[in-house]
Amino acid sequence: MTTMDYILIALKVIVGLSILNVWLVQNKKPTRWRGGNATTIIEEFKVYGLPVWFCYVVGTLKVLLALLLMASIWEPMLQQPSAIGLGALLLGSITMHIKIGDPAYKSFPAALFCLMCAFIAFGPQFF
Repeated sequence: MTTMDYILIALKVIVGLSILNVWLVQNKKPTRWRGGNATTIIEEFKVYGLPVWFCYVVGTLKVLLALLLMASIWEPMLQQPSAIGLGALLLGSITMHIKIGDPAYKSFPAALFCLMCAFIAFGPQFF
């Protein structure tokens, strides 16, 4: 295995476990990253003006894509589609923070993970 392989594995685990943590463990807990003054993910979607059902759709997609991203450690064909899908959803998160006028720091985790997904999806082609 090359150094790039180890970097990609680390990034996949970091992104995947972080997304799972947000949606499965921390979903009903307040964090400093939530949009507006929301204390749960469902409240956050309401702050963004989105319906509750959409929270479940996004959550299901993020959990599924996080699992597929980690599965891509063993099945490389999953790497690019799962990273691109997660990156797109994370861009949506950043957009929602901007839409409601949140301070920039609230978008930091989504922006960081979006950059990691971009590197996972496209970085190996350039290094």
